[in-house]
Amino acid sequence: MTTIQKKSVLGQDNPIAHLTEADIEQIGIELDAIRQDVLDSRGAADAAYIRRVIDTQRKIELGSRAVLLFSAFPPAWVLGTLGLSVSKILDNMEIGHNILHGQWDWMRDPKIHSSTWEWDMASPAEQWKHSHNELHHTYTNVIGKDNDLGYGIMRVDEDQPWTPASLAQPVFCFINAVFFEYGIAAYDLELGSVIAKKQTKDPDFRRRAKQVLGKIRRQATKDYVVHPALSIPTGSFLPTLAANFTANIVRNLWSNSVILCGHFPEGVETFEKRSIDGETKGEWYVRQMLGSANISGSKALHIMTGNLSHQIEHHLFPDLPSNRYAEIAPKVQALFDKYDLTYCARPMPQQVYSAWHKVVRLSLPNGWLKTTNVKNAPQQLGILYKMATGDRRTRRLLGRKLESEARAAA
Repeated sequence: MTTIQKKSVLGQDNPIAHLTEADIEQIGIELDAIRQDVLDSRGAADAAYIRRVIDTQRKIELGSRAVLLFSAFPPAWVLGTLGLSVSKILDNMEIGHNILHGQWDWMRDPKIHSSTWEWDMASPAEQWKHSHNELHHTYTNVIGKDNDLGYGIMRVDEDQPWTPASLAQPVFCFINAVFFEYGIAAYDLELGSVIAKKQTKDPDFRRRAKQVLGKIRRQATKDYVVHPALSIPTGSFLPTLAANFTANIVRNLWSNSVILCGHFPEGVETFEKRSIDGETKGEWYVRQMLGSANISGSKALHIMTGNLSHQIEHHLFPDLPSNRYAEIAPKVQALFDKYDLTYCARPMPQQVYSAWHKVVRLSLPNGWLKTTNVKNAPQQLGILYKMATGDRRTRRLLGRKLESEARAAA
């Protein structure tokens, strides 16, 4: 049986301790049935949906870029920048992400196929498909296997050792959000690992790095040279340049927020490497269920998130058309209820707050935030300073004291 990582420091219990092996395998059977129902009913309406979304995105982008030709006028700049931001989000989330998952390959349309699609992101599609589809979706929230969990720059679980460097993780997380597409490109290249192992001269790495740099050059030329140059006759070169930069940042912040909401809020489980040894299909399903979180909201919000607002359903069925997730979500939630599992779903502001709360909480020693209040803040800051500047023994002793006090408070 899959073993959820214990978080004894907070006194949390294993959320699947009440399930038998038979229960878990039955969950898999029932989820397979939900998936098959969608596979059997895919058709013209689904194909029309994705074609309509692509057509809408292209018209919004074209219209926005036309308006930005006159972006020296503030109203045109605001309207054009807003439209371009929306078009880039649609291209990234509902279109690119889902096409590259192979959700629309069944249409056999060579123009809308995972093998031919390229998106408006720094990371080449082929590299992203490997790191995301093959690694992240296989090893969802498995610490040390799923690098999407914290992108290799964050402490993501209480059982991971706290170090003084952890204090900077909210800053790293924010910088990664602002320049998210480049962070993803570096992540797809496994840049940190390659540098650490001094493998930068490896031919395969150099080939992949060349692909990334080529993609970045093409994207930068389009957004920061060609389109601003077209605005020169109206004196709008710099405003158009600023609009493109702003739209890219907006897209980055939005997509990063959606991803954080999908796997990092409080209440989402993480897993040990050993927990997936000999993992059955039913256990894989359960891990996806407990390692993901949804965003509740309107149909417009679902489309703008690429339907990753239904992250639980997406991780259970990553190859199903995204427009069908809302349809199957009630069935999936009913399955959670049937087996007494927690279906983690909140409105987006709450999920964003929860995810960032976790980022901050895990940047601090276990129990520090829980045991700190206005009255004892000076004393707690003193403890934090000692842990940040002391040796390992000091951190270990003070950390145990904080954990003990946190358990007592709980």
